[in-house]
Amino acid sequence: MFFRRRARMLRWLVCGRLGPVWIWKALLLFLAIAFAGQLLGVIFNKSTVQPAARSIFSSPDAQGPSLGSCQPHTHVMFLKTHKTASSTVLNMLYRFGDEHNLRFALPLGYQLGYPLPFNAHRVKGYRGPRAIEFHIMGNHMRFNKSEVEKVMPADTFYFSIVRDPVALAESSFAYYKEVAPAFRKAKGLGEFVDDPKRFYEPRLRNNHYARNLLWFDFGLDHNANFSLALAQLGEDMIRRTFNMILVSEYFDQSMILLRHALCWPLDAVVAFSLNARQQKPSSTGGVGESWVGKAAAAAGVGIRGGHVQAKLPPNLSLTEEQREKLRQWNAFDWYLYKAFNKSFWKEIDKFGRTQMENEVNLLRMRREDLARVCLRDGGKPVEAHQIRDKNIRPFQSGLVKILGYELQSGLDNVTRKLCVRMIRPEIQYKDVLDSKQFPQAHAIQAQQQRLIVAVGGTFLKQDPPWKGKKEMGGEVGVGGRTLEEGMKDWDSSLLNRNNQTMVREHEKRRLR
Repeated sequence: MFFRRRARMLRWLVCGRLGPVWIWKALLLFLAIAFAGQLLGVIFNKSTVQPAARSIFSSPDAQGPSLGSCQPHTHVMFLKTHKTASSTVLNMLYRFGDEHNLRFALPLGYQLGYPLPFNAHRVKGYRGPRAIEFHIMGNHMRFNKSEVEKVMPADTFYFSIVRDPVALAESSFAYYKEVAPAFRKAKGLGEFVDDPKRFYEPRLRNNHYARNLLWFDFGLDHNANFSLALAQLGEDMIRRTFNMILVSEYFDQSMILLRHALCWPLDAVVAFSLNARQQKPSSTGGVGESWVGKAAAAAGVGIRGGHVQAKLPPNLSLTEEQREKLRQWNAFDWYLYKAFNKSFWKEIDKFGRTQMENEVNLLRMRREDLARVCLRDGGKPVEAHQIRDKNIRPFQSGLVKILGYELQSGLDNVTRKLCVRMIRPEIQYKDVLDSKQFPQAHAIQAQQQRLIVAVGGTFLKQDPPWKGKKEMGGEVGVGGRTLEEGMKDWDSSLLNRNNQTMVREHEKRRLR
């Protein structure tokens, strides 16, 4: 009896004071399910969920073999010679400087006054010898040592690149066929080589592309009569100024030597070939047809019966006898190439051929890995009209197609940014660096455009600043005048005023 009373009292307390029994049962069941779910979640996370993958650019392979205790060079001057894979080298410099926030000696346009001898006032923001620290200089110029030294620090590392003049002439003829009067008159490279003096007039602007182009880019007289003494004098001048001369035909070996000289990580010298021309014409259809039509209209090529009457790529075929004639016509370039190719291999012997082979293999594997991650179809170059993003679409000029790359889809933001840097053409990359280095000037330009629209003016969409301005023939607006006539423009007063305006805007912004 006593126990029955106690049980009734307990039920009364539980049901009356603490709520119905079913609530307690439900609560216990909820706690059990929650505990089981948490336990299963821990097990699931440990077994199936992986941490976020790191970007390929942050892997240990990005550094490459150890370089010891050296310090990276950050004052670098690259003489960007023509048709020597120099655009690929410039991209490498752009990337390194961009990543490390270095200051570039950028041109006011897209080249540093070429083909006139370089003048320091052609550098955007320049305001006197060594007034501003510039780290990297690499856009096209005709070398002029005394003017370059006004811009670059005393400890600057100077380097350039050369190429077999036969291969260089083939590329130059294809690229500058419509620019150089000497090339324009010839039906093919072979016809030009058979009798170059028939086509070549030294005084005509842009004919420097047709003879001793390397010698010209180094600032020397490409029309001088060849003599061994003069060639040796030019070689000595180059060797006294330049710390290293690379060889285009041995590009990967060149990058390894350069990496060790500059004390840069491996990824800094891993590059995809840029500004390469299509070797064989390809048929285009669909989207390509409309692109060809637009390109033909822009170039003034006729369209008849709905078909583009485009000019065929130039004939570059040469006999062995013609190749030898080409070396004689470009005798100064041929001398330079032989001299620097010889010293290049001496440097490799000093470096160690076995070590060079090992490091070249690492560089090539790294390039393949990056191509697999960054580029569609494993890095196969494509025609410009197939590239959807205009920011990585190469500029087209001349009678040959310049190839580029299509970016891989689905990349994370960090990887995509770094991949884009590797394939961004030099004209677009120069614009990116320009806006980064001179944000105020670009902001003012954008504000002026918005103001025109705001006050009811008609704002016509402008072509990109680089369209039609790839200064294959030198600075825009000089046309087909002779070099002497072009030299009359060499009054830097306007350039001084432009630079002083930029300097004042920079100082006002700094003092705010």
